[in-house]
Amino acid sequence: MSAEKSLAIVLRTIEFSETSVVATLFTEKFGKISALAKGARRPKGPFESALDLLAVVRIVFLHKSSGALDLLTEAKLERRFRAAARDLSRLYAGYYVAELLTELTDEGDPHADLFSAADRTLSRLDGDGPVAPTVLDFELTALKLLGHLPSLHDCVGCGNPVEAVGRIAFGLVVGGVLCSNCRPGQRQVVSISAPALVTMRKLTEENDNAELTELEPKVRGELRGILSSYLAHLLGHKPKMHDYLKTLA
Repeated sequence: MSAEKSLAIVLRTIEFSETSVVATLFTEKFGKISALAKGARRPKGPFESALDLLAVVRIVFLHKSSGALDLLTEAKLERRFRAAARDLSRLYAGYYVAELLTELTDEGDPHADLFSAADRTLSRLDGDGPVAPTVLDFELTALKLLGHLPSLHDCVGCGNPVEAVGRIAFGLVVGGVLCSNCRPGQRQVVSISAPALVTMRKLTEENDNAELTELEPKVRGELRGILSSYLAHLLGHKPKMHDYLKTLA
């Protein structure tokens, strides 16, 4: 077994024994991993509280064979997530980032670009940036990078362009906008306003969350609702943190 090194974000820890925990980490080089951290629960253990939730750490671990837990041998703190001391909404938003990384990614599937996006998002949430736009930006970025971004320009049924006029049908099951010809017979269809659709298109194309701070509350609230519904369908269940994010709209 060779020692592997990477930056990582702590997604969660679960008690394994009186002295150890199993840590779920989203790493820059190796994607999501689960690793046994021996002695992590000791007051003066080898990890010195580096495994706090949402902390960014520099880790060394031994990769075990398929089906076995990796062994975490070192974790040095790079940045702690301190938002909880200032604002619960920032803390909940951080938890939501961790939940999406946990739910949307597979073990051992590296996504360095997604790691960078998550790291950037947590840094913004820990700072003074707006919470709701930052969360929305991460959701869209994660969906795009993982290949789950819904079709926003062309009808997901026939492939014809869909104009952003009036109210547009959006299929949660089929994953995108529907033209008037393909709308009949589809299940779980919601409607989205033209301004909201145009905004989603622009944000996903430019990947620039500077625009998010300028969104009208009504449009931002509509996007919050659409993305919440779409992610719930994609995951097969409502994310645990969605109830706490309602106030961000």
